[in-house]
Amino acid sequence: MAQVVLKNIFKTYSNNIVAVNNVNIEIQDKEFLVLVGPSGCGKTTTLRMIAGLEELTSGEIWIDNTLVNDIPPKDRDIAMVFQNYALYPHMTVFDNMAFGLKIRKYPKEEIKQRVYEASNILGIQELLNRRPKELSGGQRQRVALGRAIVRKPKVFLFDEPLSNLDAKLRVQMRAEISKLHTRLQATMIYVTHDQLEAMTMGDRIVVMKDGLTQQIANPITLYERPVNKFVAGFIGTPSMNFMEGTLNRKRTGIYFNEENFEIRVPDSMIPQVEPYVGRDVILGIRPEDIHDKMDAANASPESTISATVEVIEPLGAEAFLYLTTGKSPFIAKVFSYEQIEVNQDIELVFNIQKAHIFDKETERCLTN
Repeated sequence: MAQVVLKNIFKTYSNNIVAVNNVNIEIQDKEFLVLVGPSGCGKTTTLRMIAGLEELTSGEIWIDNTLVNDIPPKDRDIAMVFQNYALYPHMTVFDNMAFGLKIRKYPKEEIKQRVYEASNILGIQELLNRRPKELSGGQRQRVALGRAIVRKPKVFLFDEPLSNLDAKLRVQMRAEISKLHTRLQATMIYVTHDQLEAMTMGDRIVVMKDGLTQQIANPITLYERPVNKFVAGFIGTPSMNFMEGTLNRKRTGIYFNEENFEIRVPDSMIPQVEPYVGRDVILGIRPEDIHDKMDAANASPESTISATVEVIEPLGAEAFLYLTTGKSPFIAKVFSYEQIEVNQDIELVFNIQKAHIFDKETERCLTN
């Protein structure tokens, strides 16, 4: 397998739209790297430039210590799995998987061995004589994976391969691809708009927005220490809550004042936020870090607020409460919700140690 290095990658279209803006990434040998971000952020364009399907405006792409800018896609030793499977409808599963090897003139016995080996890995041995129209969506995706596996490439590229599958099958295929990575010990680069896919599959994740890399880190670091408001809001389900307010100093410490409530800033955050006293900031806190006061032992009044319940979404053992302070809407994830009703005022406890404070102007996180 191989290391992939992107150096100062730019992609600009003729109408001066910058699709990819100075991207620098080092993908290590055998790493599973995920590019994630909203539609139009440049993740698929980046992947297509690695594959050689898009021409770079400037920058360098290295695969296995070889500069590949001027090397055509067929000679880059990569295999790509697309969102739409791209199977030949008139060919059997066996012929679809073998096609790339046939045009490269591999011996027949080696082709047969590679196809059978890949079909065993993917559990599609009994499908080899069928045609794509006789397969389910999940089976077609396995065939597309098998076609890539038989190549034994240096790098696997995945372009939103699970988007056409239903929710249950997406979960199953996420696990299948992760197991495949472990088994093959291959370098894999995976594009998705689904942050849940990114979090559950990637060794590292590249979060992109407007052609720029916002943060590159492992899933836990992205979740716990986002560098800015965009990353904080994009990673996590439901999204992080954001509330605008002011930092004020009192005799007992520094407080975040939202107008309808005040929360004391933990002592551990004071060195980072002290320069912002008297200024407008944004408080970010995840729904799972907000608790019903009845569930919170020894809750401090300095971390307790009152809010009105607007919607209750029961999920079985837990529920999402959609609330408002009168100024800020937010979501809390609670476990004891049977006694809670819509339009009821309830007291909630913020686990402020896990909250983040952002500069309102730059949206940079101040408390990492």
